[in-house]
Amino acid sequence: MSIRLPRGTQDILPGEIEKWHLIEEKARELCAKFQYREIRTPIFEHTELFLRSVGDTTDIVQKEMYTFEDRGERSLTLRPEGTAAVVRSFVEHKMFGDANQPVKLYYMGPMFRYERPQAGRYRQFVQFGVEAIGSADPAIDAEVIAVAMSLYQSLGLKKLKLVINSLGDKESRAAHRDALINHFKPRIGEFCNDCQNRLEKNPMRILDCKQDRDHELMGTAPSIIDYLNEDSKHYFEKVQQYLKDLDIPFEVDSNLVRGLDYYNHTAFEIMSDAEGFGAITTLCGGGRYNGLTEEIGGPEAPGIGFAMSIERFIAALEAEKVELPIDKGIDCYLVSLGEEAKDYTVGLLHKLRLAGFSAERDYLDRKIKAQFKAADRAKAKYVAVLGEDELKANKINLKSMDTGEQTELDLETFVEKFAELLQK
Repeated sequence: MSIRLPRGTQDILPGEIEKWHLIEEKARELCAKFQYREIRTPIFEHTELFLRSVGDTTDIVQKEMYTFEDRGERSLTLRPEGTAAVVRSFVEHKMFGDANQPVKLYYMGPMFRYERPQAGRYRQFVQFGVEAIGSADPAIDAEVIAVAMSLYQSLGLKKLKLVINSLGDKESRAAHRDALINHFKPRIGEFCNDCQNRLEKNPMRILDCKQDRDHELMGTAPSIIDYLNEDSKHYFEKVQQYLKDLDIPFEVDSNLVRGLDYYNHTAFEIMSDAEGFGAITTLCGGGRYNGLTEEIGGPEAPGIGFAMSIERFIAALEAEKVELPIDKGIDCYLVSLGEEAKDYTVGLLHKLRLAGFSAERDYLDRKIKAQFKAADRAKAKYVAVLGEDELKANKINLKSMDTGEQTELDLETFVEKFAELLQK
């Protein structure tokens, strides 16, 4: 019986992985410009972390977490998202005491959610995200959004839509909560069991229900915008003004509700408007989470962040037919004829690589024609041919695969002369 990969996972093979490398490289370059530093947290955490931060009424906690007991009977969970772990690390390592505030971090790595696999959605998926912790300045909200938009645009995405909303502060959310309960309660029996359970615990989560999203009460539900107090209104206005200052177009959607309980004030999503991208258009989501550090045992440290799926990033690039510059090829392919020449290329190949060149040789004892075909498949810029006669004469023939021009070089100084040639 053959063993196949688990449902909802994928193998990322050569030819595809280069796209991932390019996105990761661009993300790191961008974070350096914006002064975000990398953090790496464990793939699994204590389950309590996600219960306290993500929220026990969310789909993630109720349906999607991979939770298990270790041999010490401790409940552990494969991380379903990155923010909780980063904030846990921020608190545990007392980063709130760092001289430079806010603490600006980024992460990249696999997350795990048990949900129905579909196009662009997996049970193991990779997220890139940033977190800025320690500032309640609305300007940092605009900066975080700018990081996400800049990354998408740096690789050529154009059909993007930024949607923002305000979830308000505690006072605003409490008033909105009461209005939602009064709105849904008379007909809550018409909704799914999840919505019925959320009515008293967290009625805003009803607005994010996929099963009942077409119910008529959804369209007439009270808007959080109408319940923002003066402080929340002012904050949201400042965020919008800063986005305009950064020339980042956006739309305000009062129905936007992020799927995690820790969000307040700014919430946002970046979507793809590319034709054929699919029914689920969200590429990236994030928002402000003031109060999360206190929830997991730390001091007050307001924060904001986002997370984006690399899988969906690549799908958006494909939908817009963006050609990524990833087929660079190699610098040199060594072709050998005869046993002694073949043996000599082992050391010569190593010298080329130590000198900083990407190089390859034949390992299958193929004929010269097949070796040239292999060089062509490797997109080699040059082919260096070494036969028995060349070896005796201490020479090697170098051929440009682009122009066909051939040059005879001394074997002992070949690496140095090759370096000079490529510099030209």
